[in-house]
Amino acid sequence: MVLQSTARDLYARSQSYANSLAPVSKAVSSEEDHRQSQRGADPWESLKEYVTGFTKESPGVQFCFISWKIGSVDRASNAQTYSTVSCARCGKSANLQCPKCVELKLPREGSAFCTQDCFKASWSSHKSVHLKAKLSTVRAVTPEEQISSLPNEGWLYCLKKGQARTEKLPHFDWTGTLRPYPISKLHTVPAHIDKPDWAIDGVPKIEPSSDLQHVVEIKTSEQIERMRETCRIAREVLDAAARVIRPGMTTDEIDEVVHEATIAAGAYPSPLNYHFFPKSCCTSVNEVICHGIPDARTLEDGDIVNVDVTVYYKGVHGDLNETYFVGNVDEASQHLVRSTYECLEKAISIVKPGVRFREVGEVINRHASMSGLSVVRSYCGHGIGELFHCAPNIPHYGKNKAVGVMKAGQTFSIEPMINAGVWRDRMWPDGWTAVTADGKRSAQFEHTLLVTETGVEVLTGRLPSSPNVFPWLNV
Repeated sequence: MVLQSTARDLYARSQSYANSLAPVSKAVSSEEDHRQSQRGADPWESLKEYVTGFTKESPGVQFCFISWKIGSVDRASNAQTYSTVSCARCGKSANLQCPKCVELKLPREGSAFCTQDCFKASWSSHKSVHLKAKLSTVRAVTPEEQISSLPNEGWLYCLKKGQARTEKLPHFDWTGTLRPYPISKLHTVPAHIDKPDWAIDGVPKIEPSSDLQHVVEIKTSEQIERMRETCRIAREVLDAAARVIRPGMTTDEIDEVVHEATIAAGAYPSPLNYHFFPKSCCTSVNEVICHGIPDARTLEDGDIVNVDVTVYYKGVHGDLNETYFVGNVDEASQHLVRSTYECLEKAISIVKPGVRFREVGEVINRHASMSGLSVVRSYCGHGIGELFHCAPNIPHYGKNKAVGVMKAGQTFSIEPMINAGVWRDRMWPDGWTAVTADGKRSAQFEHTLLVTETGVEVLTGRLPSSPNVFPWLNV
């Protein structure tokens, strides 16, 4: 559809186009039109406001964008000139432009598309352009300035494992320098995506009473194939998060990337509303050991952040996490993160039929101790499949009492949490965030594994396309 050259005609036609779509939760009213005309409002600005409002207020039409010839309007003469722009996906001549890019005043190159189908197919990667544009305008602000600038709706502190919110920072004897920040509202998931049984009310029904809490399941070949597919999606989602991490962004923005990438793959973010957890992934910064809640805090140069992703697809879960450097990180933190990575790699290397589960902790504990670090004891690896968490429990510390031996067909996670100081942990008032008792830093890595007849298959292993973020892998 090619619209006529005047901005007002363009605006009117965009309303007509939008009204033909469903669902539409908001349209510019005739009263608003009248008020704007009385004020002498610029019709081109009205169009921009409308497009922005329409895409924000109509989540069911995520990929809807107004179709117009890309060109410039001479408002004095109503003349329009056109320039050739290529589709950001396929390279064909493009006449359409992403409305968010228009709002952010981004160049047409890289934001133009030839068809709605190309726009939809590119959405999971294209939206990172919007995030980069926002990050480029970030300046250093105080926590008070950052919190006061947040939208009023939804931005509250989390309490009681996600079942309550408060406007005030909770009182707590904080162990380190990190503090919780307000969190945004719960994400929504499209109706067509299959969901686990806690998605609506926050309460898992099948998992707690399942026999698989006591018996380690041997997966069928069909289950294993579904696990492979799901774990591949989980890896790609985590990689999408890794690509955007940098100083100046918030962990809430990381969570948004994880959520959108998961949904784009047709999967459900397993943590979302699991026992009322309020976000689609866990982001654990500095002294946070695990289960950090994505919030409005801005990542700072020198931070470390763990991103823990689990997705639910075709009836099974895939779980992994990695710890990333934010900007320039000190040598002690580099040593901590690399040693934690090595702990996981050494543990994976012994996985094969006949190995006792308790031996995993011995291997991890030995390497951590030799590195001058300690192993968290409160959290462990776990079985995974059609249930998010099930048998076996796999402690990461030495001299543990885990029972059982590995057998071909079992799937489970190993996820050592390694501290720079003491191994003990404390819980924040939100009921989820576990932090080191002495405020020193903690790191973690995790994979979902399949025991094979001859050894192990890392179902969530890195891909050729995975971002190159760990310097020691280049040696």
